[in-house]
Amino acid sequence: MAPAMQSPCLYANSRELAYSWKMNSIAAERELKVLANRRRLAILDFLRRKKEADVTAISQAIRLSFTSTSKHLNMLERAGFIGKEQRSVNVFYHLSPSAPKILAAVFNTF
Repeated sequence: MAPAMQSPCLYANSRELAYSWKMNSIAAERELKVLANRRRLAILDFLRRKKEADVTAISQAIRLSFTSTSKHLNMLERAGFIGKEQRSVNVFYHLSPSAPKILAAVFNTF
């Protein structure tokens, strides 16, 4: 007896589901990697409390060099957790209103 063949429609849907799951897991992995650093978590917590700040204020608050803080801010921005706004020569950072949902879970945990 030949094995029952799945309809092409079901195959396409299961394939789409598998692709969707893979893409979601890749995005989650990327977000979790960015959050897996105590300095970046400190930056996010600081911005949650202060609403916005420039690199100097953030670096002083988390006791890290200006250069290292800038690198962490860049990673957080690329991942969509924070946004920035340039005013004159200063750049102010804030939590992104469209930050990944995982950020709310992290804030609820700590």
